[in-house]
Amino acid sequence: MSPPLFEVSKLSKRYGSATVVDNLSFSIAPGECLGVIGPNGAGKTTTIRMCLGLTTPDEGRISYSPPGAAAAALHMPQDALAIKAQLGIVSQFDSLDPDFSCAENLLVFGRYFGMKDAVIKARIPQLLEFASLTHKANAKLSELSGGMKRRLSLARALVNDPQLLLLDEPTTGLDPQARHLMWERLQRLVQQGKSILLTTHFMDEAERLCDRLLVLDHGQKMTEGAPRDLIARNLEPDVIEVYGEGALALVDSPIRTLAARTEVSGETVFFYTHAAKPLLAALADHPQLRTLHRPANLEDLFLKLTGRQIREDA
Repeated sequence: MSPPLFEVSKLSKRYGSATVVDNLSFSIAPGECLGVIGPNGAGKTTTIRMCLGLTTPDEGRISYSPPGAAAAALHMPQDALAIKAQLGIVSQFDSLDPDFSCAENLLVFGRYFGMKDAVIKARIPQLLEFASLTHKANAKLSELSGGMKRRLSLARALVNDPQLLLLDEPTTGLDPQARHLMWERLQRLVQQGKSILLTTHFMDEAERLCDRLLVLDHGQKMTEGAPRDLIARNLEPDVIEVYGEGALALVDSPIRTLAARTEVSGETVFFYTHAAKPLLAALADHPQLRTLHRPANLEDLFLKLTGRQIREDA
């Protein structure tokens, strides 16, 4: 196996008496997409900020090993500038300059890396093509949709040809068409050998894009692994959702014994089971209820590990 491109070891961050990130370790291999999921306040954004050198950890080590056997490892924060020169960043909120056109945003951003104008201008056409924005090269941001702005942010993050992309909820606020186009572009980057650290609240996005997932809660790693492996290790294979008048009464009925585990959310009862047929047969005696039988998914895993209670932003 290739050595990690990026490695975080025993990272911790506290604000007063609150521990926001607690002894967190993970690594990213070349050409790998690592997803980080967790509820609000889990420590995802603080972790990203420490990886970028914007927040200083209280303990732990962050290192970047440039491709090439002879290259020495770089460490954050002492080598912050050298590491950032090899990163691409898409934050939660667009930081594009509204006074510039799409092409000008790319040109000006490339200058921050000390790139010559001739080199940047030679890259701009392929970056705009990658973002499906060739026809908007001279358009100002006010002429772009939300999806176009997110794609331009991704193109801008690639102007320095980084080996590692840090994407903090890159598809938040996008409609389904724009999200799917963004997913296609991110998959293409991984196929080209880029590495990605992705935080997201969309479970379908995490399952579709990520080779591995890291589940965070209260700053700690709850579990880590490939999406389908995590589901198989932590959940029963079948889920039956039951809702309608009288559904909640099933929680205290003999039907409950037919499921390995039961959860309630609002007016819906979730039965998690290894054998769906007996449970479905018993539910057939309650025709007033509506049922949905489906395989367990990543959202079930997320809710099992972090709970169903809504949390305010921390």
